[in-house]
Amino acid sequence: MKDIELAKEMLEKSALTLVIVKAEKVIFSSKDKGIKPMYTVIATMKEKLDGASVADRVIGRAAAMLCKYGNIKELHTKIVSEGAVEVLENSNILFKYEEKFPYIKNRDKTDMCPVEKLSQDTDNPALLLKRIQNFLENIKNENK
Repeated sequence: MKDIELAKEMLEKSALTLVIVKAEKVIFSSKDKGIKPMYTVIATMKEKLDGASVADRVIGRAAAMLCKYGNIKELHTKIVSEGAVEVLENSNILFKYEEKFPYIKNRDKTDMCPVEKLSQDTDNPALLLKRIQNFLENIKNENK
């Protein structure tokens, strides 16, 4: 079975939000929502991602930038934003999606996702990673 097919199957059957497969082995999976799983995998094991296949439920511009930065080979997502498609089209990533929207919405569907906003004015993945790190730390501190 191809890596991308295995990743897609795991995403569906195990109710996961992100599955990363390389050489027919799952190297990362998560049930966490939002950017946190993608951020975590890039921050902790970027070097292992080169040539991997990703299945994710939602890919916005920020997640697409992180996939490009991680040298992901293939991507399948249920929902993608127009900004993400633009990033992916300017990469070597083979990608498929089920639905495309102008942008990813925040959790209460009243505005653009805050992480999608963080990615709007930069193409620099190192800067984006720092912004996401600060964003996640702020959420953690608010929930204390």
